[in-house]
Amino acid sequence: MKSLAELQAIKEKMQNKVALREGSGEMRVVVGMATCGIAAGARPVLSAFVEEVANNDLSGKVTVSQTGCIGICQFEPVVEVFEADKEKVTYVKMTPEKAKRVVEEHIKGGKVVAEYTFASENA
Repeated sequence: MKSLAELQAIKEKMQNKVALREGSGEMRVVVGMATCGIAAGARPVLSAFVEEVANNDLSGKVTVSQTGCIGICQFEPVVEVFEADKEKVTYVKMTPEKAKRVVEEHIKGGKVVAEYTFASENA
C-alpha cells in the first residue's frame, strides 16, 4: 500500500488532468472518440493533447475533451479546435506528434497548422 503522501500526490496529479477535460477555457480541443476514432488511434492523440496542454501551463486557457462520431471516419483521428469568435478548425489523421505541433503552433502561437486540416485533405 502506498503512503498517504504518495496517494495525495497521485490525487493532485489526476485532478489537474480531470480539470483540463472539464474546464471552461476560452479554447476547446475536442477529440473524436467513437469506435472508428479509437481504432484509428484517437486515444493516444487525446492523451498527447492533455499532456501538452498541462506541460505548457495552458489549463486555464484550454479545455480538452472527447466526443462521439464527428462524421468523417476516413479521416480519423479527428480533432476540432474551437475558439471564441473564430471558425472551428478541424484537424485530420492526427497522431500524438502532430498533436504536439498543434499545441505549440496553433494553441500557443495562434497559427493554424494548415497541412493537418480537413481543408488541406480536400483541396
